[in-house]
Amino acid sequence: MDRQGAFEILADYERRSLAHVAGLPEQLDAPGLWRGVGYRIGAKRLASGFEDVVEIVPIPPTTPVPGAQPWLLGIGNLRGNLFPVIDLKHFLEGERTVLHEGQRVLIVRQPGGDVAVTIDELFGQRSFVEEQKIEPEAIAQGRYAHFIDRAYRLAEDSWGIFSLERLARTPEFRQAAA
Repeated sequence: MDRQGAFEILADYERRSLAHVAGLPEQLDAPGLWRGVGYRIGAKRLASGFEDVVEIVPIPPTTPVPGAQPWLLGIGNLRGNLFPVIDLKHFLEGERTVLHEGQRVLIVRQPGGDVAVTIDELFGQRSFVEEQKIEPEAIAQGRYAHFIDRAYRLAEDSWGIFSLERLARTPEFRQAAA
């Protein structure tokens, strides 16, 4: 196959792919539509806005910090950038996350530098519409109440919209030294 033939095949794939996304920009900006990344911490299904999550990566090797809060797993290094790695379940529930191979962390931007927070399971992109909105009290209990102010029901699951930006501004979270 010559270059021209290969190019025509790729151009055809592009035309057919774009034909299937007609109307997509309108759907992404539809009134009442909320979009973000879904994940699980303990038994809670949560989602955070794309604007709060800088990146999702495997948990980096960490160096412990003597005298730090027990929920600070240590300092991680990602592409030469150092940042604290926080066990979010331990911070919120007082119970350690069982770390495993394939563990993911959400990289969250905060004043003074990024921070990584552990999650138990990553679900990927989630979208909710106004009709799925429920009262957040069922999922926003304990310390979660400070960070969840709305929730949605999708099939059998309740999803709390967790503000990572509000978490990053919390004085206790910012003071990991014991």
